[in-house]
Amino acid sequence: MSDTSFPSSASISPSASSQGLPVVIVGAGLGGLAVALHLARSVPVVMLAKRKVEEAATAWAQGGIVGVVGPDDSVESHIHDTQEAGAGIVDEDTARFIAENSADALAWLVEQGVPFTHDEQGPLGLHLTREGGHAVRRIAHAADATGRAIHQALLAKVRQHPNITLHERWMAIDLITDKHLGEAGASPIKSCHGVYVLDIDAGKVLTMPARAVVLASGGVGKVYRYTTNPETSTGDGIAMAWRAGCRIGNMEFIQFHPTCLYHPQERSFLITEALRGEGGLLKLPLKDADGNIHAQRFMPEHDPRAELAPRDIVARAIDFELKKHGLDYVWLDATHLGAEFLKEHFPTIYHRCLELGIDITKDPIPVVPAAHYTCGGVVTDLQGHTDLHHLYAVGETTYTGLHGANRLASNSLLECVVLGKSCAEAIMQMPASSPLPLPQWDESQVEDADEQVVIAHNWDELRLMMWNYVGIVRTTRRLERAQHRIKLLKDEIDDYYANFKVSRDLLELRNLVDCADLIVKSALNRHESRGLHYIRDYPELLPASFPTILFKNLHRKSARKNKKA
Repeated sequence: MSDTSFPSSASISPSASSQGLPVVIVGAGLGGLAVALHLARSVPVVMLAKRKVEEAATAWAQGGIVGVVGPDDSVESHIHDTQEAGAGIVDEDTARFIAENSADALAWLVEQGVPFTHDEQGPLGLHLTREGGHAVRRIAHAADATGRAIHQALLAKVRQHPNITLHERWMAIDLITDKHLGEAGASPIKSCHGVYVLDIDAGKVLTMPARAVVLASGGVGKVYRYTTNPETSTGDGIAMAWRAGCRIGNMEFIQFHPTCLYHPQERSFLITEALRGEGGLLKLPLKDADGNIHAQRFMPEHDPRAELAPRDIVARAIDFELKKHGLDYVWLDATHLGAEFLKEHFPTIYHRCLELGIDITKDPIPVVPAAHYTCGGVVTDLQGHTDLHHLYAVGETTYTGLHGANRLASNSLLECVVLGKSCAEAIMQMPASSPLPLPQWDESQVEDADEQVVIAHNWDELRLMMWNYVGIVRTTRRLERAQHRIKLLKDEIDDYYANFKVSRDLLELRNLVDCADLIVKSALNRHESRGLHYIRDYPELLPASFPTILFKNLHRKSARKNKKA
């Protein structure tokens, strides 16, 4: 699509109608695409992707999307499974809203041309699979590349839509709020007016006024050394919202997917939960007295649901067995399912593993846990409203109460579709307001960065430290050490940010450090082990528990002449 030229904020008359301003969506994954397609019927939309749009986390999702459509299924059953996985702190109203709208969400995706795996006997003509934590088969899928199929179908619709402009390699820097407006701004900060954006290829920063801003930039998996997430998952939306004064919820709950491929050439390839749902077994590659390796199944010793237990339980079980036996990986064995079945239902996994010398029809797959999903984020309601007027958020960027202390498999894509629609509806109902002149980005007092190695070093240090100190199993002492080091890193990065021109690497590192700080603060505030948060100092559940909500007591400051937000 051709680029849209944005008017200089200084040229916008305060009396001009806001109807002419676009809604700016930060991110181009499923949440952002869903909002855009629903909005574009009546509102101009601009979407920002900081890399190629194909690199969104949605495209990496393998398993599928929940749909309460089967004859043996019900809304109450889905709510129960969501609450069970969420370890007691799922918001029931949110879970009900998502479940009640799941059938419509699935039908909408079918209408958009998503090529789900077909089954003439299945509801809506779809084949349904089962994943860990689900009582029945309710997962619609496109073989084992569901996210990619959904993403490609909706992206094609977006590219063709005359009311949507898509910019690749444009990265949001910070939200423009009341604090930037001098005497014209409210105190305390109440509203978002647009966003500062880096055009990466041009090396220029644009001031982009907006009717509304939607944060749909995904999670923060790249804060960990080992993750199933793409390079885009640097917590941009969460960090920007926090800096702007929004509440952040449940950041201690980082989901580690139990089965990421263990291979020196491939450190982020996900082995879908559906493989266990179809009967794949986790086994220990143990040596006997003669040095011969034999496989020993272990999950029944950890949970009666065995391989079909929720992800947090399976990930901790694997972590425990790895440490107990001094292993680098465990095996996921699906060979007994048969070559024909595996090739038909898991072609992506079959071909990728084969490229790496692993024939999953004959060999077990070496796997380890890896950071996978951010269950917390920007606090929103069921229409995507944040604490700031004209600022919305959807998808993995948010905390809605759906996931509680652990996300139920395949609820994430569903949340994006359902709340993407309700968010768009809320924006369309938003009353018109007069846009204000916005200050331009000022780089007059900064210079070109001279030591990129500083950014690379700090990035590596942060991710390794988070993996070692704030991983699957935590202690108070480890968290305090992480907090101390994060403060030092943050000071270094803030100094670098204040004195040099911005780049994507610097902005991502800045956002990762802010998110790491939020994760550690939240973890230190929870004095119990619940769901994804397991801490040795507090191994038991509290009798009553609540979400962890962080507040930033931020009031408007006078607008600064310096560029920094």
